[in-house]
Amino acid sequence: MEETSTMPDLTIPPAPPTPPTPPVPLSALLAREDLGLRQIAGPTDPDIVIHWAHTSEMPDPYPYLLGGELLLTAGVHIPEAAGSGTYFADYVSRIVEAGGVALGFGVAPVHDTVPRALVAACDHYDLPLLEVPPPTPFSRVARAVWQLMAQARLAELRRVTEAQQSLAAAASRPDPVPSVLRQLAQRVSGRAVLYGPDGTEIAAAGREAAGAGALAGLARVVRPTGTAVSATPPTSATDTVPGAHLAAYALGTGQGFVLGVAAPHRDPGDHTIASVAAVLLSLLTGEHQSRTGADRSSALVRLLLGAPPQDVASLLGGDRWVVVHAAPDSPVSDPVAASALGAALGSALIDLTPEVVRVLVPADREPAPQPGWTLGVSAPVAPEDWPAADTQAARALARARATRAPLVRHGAAGRPGLAGLVPHEEAEAHARTLLAPLAASPALTETLRTWLSLHGSWDRTAVALAVHRNTVRQRIARCAALLDADLDDPDVRMELWFGLRHL
Repeated sequence: MEETSTMPDLTIPPAPPTPPTPPVPLSALLAREDLGLRQIAGPTDPDIVIHWAHTSEMPDPYPYLLGGELLLTAGVHIPEAAGSGTYFADYVSRIVEAGGVALGFGVAPVHDTVPRALVAACDHYDLPLLEVPPPTPFSRVARAVWQLMAQARLAELRRVTEAQQSLAAAASRPDPVPSVLRQLAQRVSGRAVLYGPDGTEIAAAGREAAGAGALAGLARVVRPTGTAVSATPPTSATDTVPGAHLAAYALGTGQGFVLGVAAPHRDPGDHTIASVAAVLLSLLTGEHQSRTGADRSSALVRLLLGAPPQDVASLLGGDRWVVVHAAPDSPVSDPVAASALGAALGSALIDLTPEVVRVLVPADREPAPQPGWTLGVSAPVAPEDWPAADTQAARALARARATRAPLVRHGAAGRPGLAGLVPHEEAEAHARTLLAPLAASPALTETLRTWLSLHGSWDRTAVALAVHRNTVRQRIARCAALLDADLDDPDVRMELWFGLRHL
């Protein structure tokens, strides 16, 4: 049994997570006739999936792998006497140790055939080995992986979007709880159960699934017990039994209601779909006695049904808002700590994610540094600009982490700068023209912005962007080439920073 990402107890529930990009089954890549790939060693399990493709001719690729890769090599690194020693065993074992999923070996121009010792090593370490024929360049294999991932991602996003719409519609029916359960069961091809505070099954929908008893037990794991805060149970949990994947979600009313889901398989978007159902059921089962709680619930439902943020902001109070991204100094945050942070910042509108805590704060409450947290704060915005403020807060938090500052505000300045002397429309037009060569690559634009904000520090930029410092150097060199500019010139840096501030 393993705990998944948690949702805080709900006053206004957080937005469900975005489904992850589905990996690509290795079998789907092998099925591409245009590639001509052939597996010649290792297991042929249909459940083997790859997350990306990477090319390397390093004799030890371990430092350059993240895990989940199809590693492609032409064998340039292989010494002439490799077959008589432990070279191939060491090479394959390091790939497996780094989490590599499969190895693709390109035949020609370096080797006419795949070395037998490499085949034996892949069989020994259970690493799938693919023969890449001479007509197939590695770039075509990598492109095929991205195409398959994009197709799967698009299909999953479409499925999740349709499920969210159908669940929201079900919540507005005269029998909302059974309707939401029916829609959820249909979308995950399994069974959905609503358990009461005493553990009894209040309502259910969908076909009988394996593990009914285990699902009821999993519900007890997340049900509040009234014990001390230190014993606060997780708000979601998952388990696997023969023939079924199980999940349980504590509804955010604090009354002990639990949503249980059992399905024969678990797709990447199923957690997102179930989270939407949990949010809606939290609203349907909760006792919203205060006007504030009712207004927040109404605001959430209207957002789920498609109302623009500016139309529901009046229910939350305040016309201007700031978004705060907070990262805990300790490795793990929990709903209690997140709630305490929200209270300190003066807002109950909290979203707890595995990486950061996001808080929506009225602009008249000035966020201050908080012990145990690193904060990034957006500029004050109107509700229609909440998404932009979310991006600003993320950038501010990245800068705070890189500079080890407890709090960084987006665009903070002690007094009006020279930029205020230029009309806003003219500044935007100049920025678009100046940075047009980078417009097709958001990654280059963001890297240049971060690098300039950190005074050209490679290491701090790498930390802020969570990439390798060599990646930063390559991107900045590419920016310099596209812009045809000397980035060591302070005048050039100043003009680019001006443009990025107005882009």
